Amino acid sequence: MKTYYPNFSMTTFYDKTGLPKSLAWGFIGVLIFMMGDGIEQTWLSRYIASQGLDHEVLFTVYGISVALSAWFSGVIAETIGVRRTMLLGYLVYLVGMAGFAGIGMMGLNYPVLLVTYAIKGLGYPLFAYTFIVWIAYRVDKNRLSSAQGWFWFVFTGGLNVLGAYYGAYAMERIGVVPTLWSSLVFASVGAMLALWVNKCDDRNLFVGAERPNSGTSKFRELLSGLAIMKREPKVLVGGIVRVINTTSQFAFVVFMPLYLKDYGIGDTQWASIWGSIFLFNILFNLIFGIVGDHIGWGRTIVWFGGVGCAVSVLLFFYAPVICNNFWFILACGALWCIMLAGYVPLSALVPSLVDKDKGAAVSVLNLGAGLAAFVGPLIVALFRNAIGYVGIVWFMAGLYILSAVMTYCIAPRNR
Repeated sequence: MKTYYPNFSMTTFYDKTGLPKSLAWGFIGVLIFMMGDGIEQTWLSRYIASQGLDHEVLFTVYGISVALSAWFSGVIAETIGVRRTMLLGYLVYLVGMAGFAGIGMMGLNYPVLLVTYAIKGLGYPLFAYTFIVWIAYRVDKNRLSSAQGWFWFVFTGGLNVLGAYYGAYAMERIGVVPTLWSSLVFASVGAMLALWVNKCDDRNLFVGAERPNSGTSKFRELLSGLAIMKREPKVLVGGIVRVINTTSQFAFVVFMPLYLKDYGIGDTQWASIWGSIFLFNILFNLIFGIVGDHIGWGRTIVWFGGVGCAVSVLLFFYAPVICNNFWFILACGALWCIMLAGYVPLSALVPSLVDKDKGAAVSVLNLGAGLAAFVGPLIVALFRNAIGYVGIVWFMAGLYILSAVMTYCIAPRNR
């Protein structure tokens, strides 16, 4: 009797999951690069503060660099090319991290720490966010949302999961400075895979996007890209939606550990909750990318992203009031992280709103991603005394409803 096996191949895997085969090594490279970038996020703030240095200013300066680099990444990619922009980001990251670990941290020289950490902040968006432009250049519209879901899967998986867990483990066993140096190994391996092992052409497949040759025309293109929010108001609205998307994430980092301590949730338990719930986020980054391609990008963002986050952000906050149980709080946090992934199709929707300057449109989204790191903590700082944590959470829920309305206004009815 003849035995039949399922006809499965890697081609079938790519077709079923929406992972672009031509860019597969690029996705792996971004995952490993972001793992290196995320190794200090769970402990650096506490360590800097324990040395008597101002960690808030350090992370504020870092956030400014991230926002600026994220904003310019797409426009620079359109100007000098995707692969060159990612290479530039890798080199800038190397300089910043080497200076931070080798000079700033060794002597705890605060001015050097500020400058080098800011340089590091310029590097990773040029590398990682530029890859979004590469995806937009090479993936057809009907698979674009799924491909963007894969990007956020590897980005978040590297930064918030693998990088965070490895960093906490390594810091306890090999120390602060060696752990920071090890990030360069991950960044280098990731860059090699994304830029050299990955052979995919980085030119725009759909409009042919010829790159200007002269410095003057490149500068003109840069200025033109910066003006896209005025020329294309829908792109501006999409950028605002992107800010709202992760505002709660950066706000929760500021006050949830303090809030949950009143309910007996200590630092270790909080770290376990935070790391675990983002496992759900990276999984649903993929799922909602596929869902967006099937039911429509706008519908997915409106109902799962906007309305879903409005409900789940409140549920996560009130979880210890409803049932002060570790697993219940984790489950509510997981639901919130799942709904955050509902915004994944935004990375496909906004570039599709323009025929040209897709890189500039992506740069608006990247700016929104960077600005969220400011807006979240800023909301906490501005309103903590006036309306308290309860008022802040309800304010964020209102922002999510607003983002749903804005998305409905800019999304094509067939998307």
